[in-house]
Amino acid sequence: MIESTNEIIKHFEKFIKVSDSLRIELLNRVSLVTYQKNDLIIDASVVSTKSYYILNGLTRTYFIKDGKEINEYFSSDNEWANSPRSWRSGKPDIYYVSAIEKTYALCISAKDMLFLFDNFPELDRYGRLSMITLLDHLMGRITSFRFTTASEKYLHFKQTYVGAPY
Repeated sequence: MIESTNEIIKHFEKFIKVSDSLRIELLNRVSLVTYQKNDLIIDASVVSTKSYYILNGLTRTYFIKDGKEINEYFSSDNEWANSPRSWRSGKPDIYYVSAIEKTYALCISAKDMLFLFDNFPELDRYGRLSMITLLDHLMGRITSFRFTTASEKYLHFKQTYVGAPY
């Protein structure tokens, strides 16, 4: 597990300097989880209380409309899969998350993340910078919806998620 937990430290270090005390607290609060293909990771019908940092694998976030599953986005290696709206509101969200392939992740509870944010001020910088990165990603998605064909989107998916079972 030591090798896998180093990946989450590397992730945080892209944004902030990780102190020894933050490293210890973070590593004490994450656990390694494994999901098989098609396993449900987050169920939209219940309040989500965990976040998953994907070490290896691929997940999809989707909602159900008129009985059909509609993919919203995908998360892969070194990305988060979660439902922050459910965390924040304490209510179920509309989004499900499931594994598209065997997926290894580090799991941390919302309660533990809030503890870390409350006790390590450097995480404010992490939150701000990671939200800017997320906003940039979402703006790219909006542009893609407006200006790319279905074929171009599929090609981008294949290039982004190399090895995914499409």
